[in-house]
Parts: sequence; structure tokens; C-alpha cells
Amino acid sequence: MLIAQQVATQLIHALPGLVEQVRGKDASLGDQVRRAASSVLLNIAEGNRRGGKDRTHHFRIAAGSAAEVGAALEVAAAWGYVEEGSLGEVRALLDRQLALLWGLTHRRD
Repeated sequence: MLIAQQVATQLIHALPGLVEQVRGKDASLGDQVRRAASSVLLNIAEGNRRGGKDRTHHFRIAAGSAAEVGAALEVAAAWGYVEEGSLGEVRALLDRQLALLWGLTHRRD
């Protein structure tokens, strides 16, 4: 299993409490965070079974979804749905996730 896939799983495990807080104020935004986080893991898993440009394409989609999770949580914090201080672990996981995905999408074979 790729490290990126392990980090995506850790991200999903870190999100339920935050997603519930967001959903309590904005159900649509909470659902978007949940779907985007799921997309990260699902696209990494699918990309890992593909080859060539198709593989890279899935890793790029995963990176976009990871960025979406981060942006949605920034929106939630800006609206006061979650405390800014509660995002530290998730931000660290997202930073690591994006770094790993950058490496997977910018490989020199």
C-alpha cells in the first residue's frame, strides 16, 4: 500500500468530529468535506492500480480533492462552524498528503 494511501486513511479517521460540527451548521459543506476526503483515498487506490498517464491523472484528482478538503475547512472556520485551533492535525495530514501526491505526479522515470 502506498504511503499516500495510508495518509489518506489517517485523514478520514481524523475528520468525523469536524465533519459533524460543520454539518450541524451547513449540511452541504459538511457533506462536501466528507465526499472530497473520500475522493482522495479512492483516487489514490484506483490510480495505484493504473499505469502511465491514467495513473498520474488519478493522483492529480486526489490532490485536487485534498486541496478541496482544506479549502472547505477554511470556509468552515471563517464562518465560525469550527474552531481554528481544531484544524491543526487535519492541516498537517493535508500538507503531508499534498506533498506525497506532488511526488507521485511529478516523477521522473
